[in-house]
Amino acid sequence: MASAWNIFQDWAAGTGNPKSRLVMLLYRIAHLLRQSPVTFILFLPYFIGYRIMVEWFLCIELPWKTRVGPGFRIEHGQALVINDGAVFGANCTVRNSCTIGNKQLKDGSYSRAPRFGDRVDIGANAVIIGPITIGDDVAIGAGAVVVKDVPPNCAAIGNPARNVPRG
Repeated sequence: MASAWNIFQDWAAGTGNPKSRLVMLLYRIAHLLRQSPVTFILFLPYFIGYRIMVEWFLCIELPWKTRVGPGFRIEHGQALVINDGAVFGANCTVRNSCTIGNKQLKDGSYSRAPRFGDRVDIGANAVIIGPITIGDDVAIGAGAVVVKDVPPNCAAIGNPARNVPRG
């Protein structure tokens, strides 16, 4: 059973992938510690170290405020950018060079970031932006540019992405 206290909830998903395991362990600790202003202040050096290690050395932007379900896996983690407003369900996989974020609106404000269901598999170099919802059991193809909702059990492919049933 996954909970906020289980910092190893992604360990099995990262089997054979030590970088994914390391990033997710560091993320889970930071996400847990940020829950309280007291622990945030007490562990400020940890948060600074997290940013330096994960973002600067490992080239993965996974802010500790991002909501990530259990079983998250990062494949070939490099040049990965995830907005802190993104929400991921359980057992999602993200590959290298993906950008997941909000978009600037005409009035200068920003939209919310995407929300992902369970078991979403995101291909390399995918761009997913805006206030969209990605359903359960969705595959997003490599290089896809997704700016519209993707219903459950579909694949989003192309630029701009079009939805096709998963077969």
